Amino acid sequence: MDTTTQTGGATLLTIDGMTCASCVARVEQALQKVPGVRAATVNLATEKASVHGDAALEALVDAVRAAGYEAAAAPAPGSARPDSGTQGGLPAWWPVALSALLSLPLVAPMLVQPFGLDWMLPGWLQLALATPVQFWLGARFYRAGWKALRAGSGNMDLLVAIGTSAAYGLSLYLLLAGGRHGAPHLYFESSAVVITLVLLGKWLESRAKRQAVAAIGALEALRSEDALVRRGGRELRIPLAELRVGDLMVVRPGERVPADGSVEEGHSHLDESLLTGESLPVAKGPGERVAGGAINADGLLLVRATAVGVDSMLSRIIRMVEDAQAVKAPIQRLVDRVSAVFVPAVLLVSLVTLLGWGLATGDWQAALLNAVAVQVIACPCALGLATPSSIMVGTGASARHGILIKDAEALETAHALDVVVFDKTGTLTEGRPRLAALEGADPDRVLRLAAAVQQASSHPLAHAVLQAARERGIAPPPVTAARALPGRGVQAELDGATVLLGNARLMREQGAAGAVLEARAAVHEAQGRTVSWLALSDSSGAEALGLLAFGDSLKPGAAAAVARLAAMGIESVMLTGDSEGAARAVAGQAGIARFHAGVLPGDKARLVAELKAAGRKVAMVGDGINDAPALAAADVGIAMASGTDVAMQTAGITLMRGDPGLVADAVAISQRTYAKIRQNLGWAFVYNVVGIPLAAFGLLNPVLAGAAMALSSVSVVANALLLRGWRPSGAAAPADSRDAGQEVLIHQGLEAPLPTGVREMIQLTVEDMSCGHCVGRVTKAVQGVDAAAKVSIDLPSKRVSIDSDADLERIVAAIDAAGYPVSARS
Repeated sequence: MDTTTQTGGATLLTIDGMTCASCVARVEQALQKVPGVRAATVNLATEKASVHGDAALEALVDAVRAAGYEAAAAPAPGSARPDSGTQGGLPAWWPVALSALLSLPLVAPMLVQPFGLDWMLPGWLQLALATPVQFWLGARFYRAGWKALRAGSGNMDLLVAIGTSAAYGLSLYLLLAGGRHGAPHLYFESSAVVITLVLLGKWLESRAKRQAVAAIGALEALRSEDALVRRGGRELRIPLAELRVGDLMVVRPGERVPADGSVEEGHSHLDESLLTGESLPVAKGPGERVAGGAINADGLLLVRATAVGVDSMLSRIIRMVEDAQAVKAPIQRLVDRVSAVFVPAVLLVSLVTLLGWGLATGDWQAALLNAVAVQVIACPCALGLATPSSIMVGTGASARHGILIKDAEALETAHALDVVVFDKTGTLTEGRPRLAALEGADPDRVLRLAAAVQQASSHPLAHAVLQAARERGIAPPPVTAARALPGRGVQAELDGATVLLGNARLMREQGAAGAVLEARAAVHEAQGRTVSWLALSDSSGAEALGLLAFGDSLKPGAAAAVARLAAMGIESVMLTGDSEGAARAVAGQAGIARFHAGVLPGDKARLVAELKAAGRKVAMVGDGINDAPALAAADVGIAMASGTDVAMQTAGITLMRGDPGLVADAVAISQRTYAKIRQNLGWAFVYNVVGIPLAAFGLLNPVLAGAAMALSSVSVVANALLLRGWRPSGAAAPADSRDAGQEVLIHQGLEAPLPTGVREMIQLTVEDMSCGHCVGRVTKAVQGVDAAAKVSIDLPSKRVSIDSDADLERIVAAIDAAGYPVSARS
């Protein structure tokens, strides 16, 4: 059965036996020669090949084996991965340890010489110690080198095999031939120590690479092994593989959500930190989407499964991270071209060194050792690992903080951006209308009647009206005969009169428009707000009582995100299909000087193309289907995961939270990763440029060359691993003194609080909390007062942060009643 992993139309293979950039080039050439293959890329750090085309798996595997390597279908995301930390049940370091144990007596005389001790092991004992190192522990170099030679190319293994064999052969010849004093100087230690150091370097590399892919391992650990589902009135525990779309999942407190779904019953807070990078638990209730892998903090949830298996968000995240790590960055293609001719060039330099020293000095023994040193130090491991190791660690680090980088090209390109184009609705703004203003002689009556008419409606404006009524404590009276008026609004019967809520056209048809209200409506419409009129109609006619103006609120941190980009030398531009007034208000609030309003989807792509034609490096940030053309047209497309799948599939980078501040973080991780790539390539090139001449001129013996070669490879991977400590920068504090948590609406480019007042974060110090159980009880107590409250608890400091509209005294009383006294509040 064909178990080939398909990702994005590509076949993924695992490749075994690669050791350097030359190996990568040869595997790629072998794959590209297979009929039906359009393109193939091989990554040394992940040891994977991505093949595009319709070639059969068997043909691809045969081609790789003919090139001297082993290949197999890559495991599907989430399947068991082989433990690369063991070999045949033994720890992976055992060949290194045994080789070092056998080599230590050989190198010991060299180590004690500085202390005036001059002694040497008997030649036969040196031979006995060096032979198993050379031909048993070092057999891998002969096998791989022979396959490379048979395929008409060279690699690091061939260099090591030839170089160490020359040193071993010279020593064996001198031992058998004897010397002038019967105790010739032998070089068994050179061959044995070089093999030991190369084995050590490869083991350290593989260990570092396992650490580098820890991001994928952490994501895969989020998968549940089973799911509790409700079928036929019974709760059944089933394996995750048997879960189907439409199943009703029962998620208890403390359990992981088995798969993506929609909440049908219950309220709780979910920890989605490893999926989205969101540090605080997120409140979830009926109708809201939840992602598989999130941890349910406190309440019981009934969740209807909407995506399972490879279609879940977690699986898509893992695929995106794996794809980014398996695809080459543009700079790596240059490295591959250099590496393809590197080994033959080194062999030529080694031959010239041998002949030059031998003919010039007549000391063929020294000539051979210098030629061996050239081959050993020139192993292009560091060159091959410089770019993929940095890409691998950078994409993993960004994924842990909610930034998914789809391909390495996007990661490399983002470091040079100088323009970021933002969509407005859903990207810079919340995308949800809020009641911004009430007009009329009795605003509370206007809101009460509007809420009465909208009670049964699911329209976004209806939600805004009902939310505002709840915040003001207004209970809408029951109405009858409610119905929609297509293209005009809604109406309902109340106390023998008809309540009308709709647009100006409806008011004109009913003869209810008034000059004063028309002037106020014009003011709101000029600010980009949507205006609804409220009128009461009875037997005496229709009378306009007031109007409601709706606006979209700027996302928290949007202005700070634009300011951070400006500090990085990146201009922000806004494109929107909304009116000029709405665009101007949002741009002024966000601090964006350049914006375009009334833009169609096709025009967005055209404007992005114009910026690129002007020589700018452009990123497009959006979340909707209408943003997809512009996302594709930009140098780097950045999609919000809160938007549509089409946008995420088109973009090169996906932000798992709808936070504009992540755009600057994505640029920052790109800049850090690109800097690491340049550092690693610089070190690798300088190492070879300096090391090869030193060895050719006899200033570097094979043992030191082997140590330097191993150090080079390890240092490159270790430098890349420093990226694991990357953390997103905290958004800059707003320039004003607005309280944290205050929601702001767009109003003529100024900040205006919601008409219902300011929402502040409650800060309490709660005593006697000592464990996770205590945290759960305090959280449950708060949510008993306000089910939608967001609670964050720092156990060491006893600090409780609560985002809630509920009365503070009721919250404090509930926490005290749960057995946890509140000692301070702010």
